[in-house]
Amino acid sequence: MLRMPRQDITPINDQLADIIVRADEPWIETQPGMAWIKVLWTGPETGRWAALFRWKKGYVASPHKHLSDAHTYVLKGKLQVRDGILNAGDYDYEPNGVLHDETIALEDTEYLFICDGPVVFFDDEGLTSYLSWEEMARMQAAAKGAV
Repeated sequence: MLRMPRQDITPINDQLADIIVRADEPWIETQPGMAWIKVLWTGPETGRWAALFRWKKGYVASPHKHLSDAHTYVLKGKLQVRDGILNAGDYDYEPNGVLHDETIALEDTEYLFICDGPVVFFDDEGLTSYLSWEEMARMQAAAKGAV
């Protein structure tokens, strides 16, 4: 068996480290009594972010457009997404540019959301807000009292 000579594989960037979010990390309330988020990771170098969402039955997310692709995995509950329903254990890939009407929690729901960039929200009069890694980082910092 041909073996390669030993080489130095230590990272040049000594700041590299795992990011661990513990189960007891507090949820950030985004709509009183109806919606919470737990920020898992934000990637300023790529614009990607990952979060857990917790919605009470009846919560409605505004119409929105994905400005990047996203991955959703429903941990528990049930979501109405466009004309389909996502149940616990279902995975949904959302391509860049996909347009959503309202998304509705049909049951108390938790889902993992991994997004490669921003999402913009709108109503009949135009854009209302956007969500990106920066907003995730700001929410996380505010929840920890850093902002």
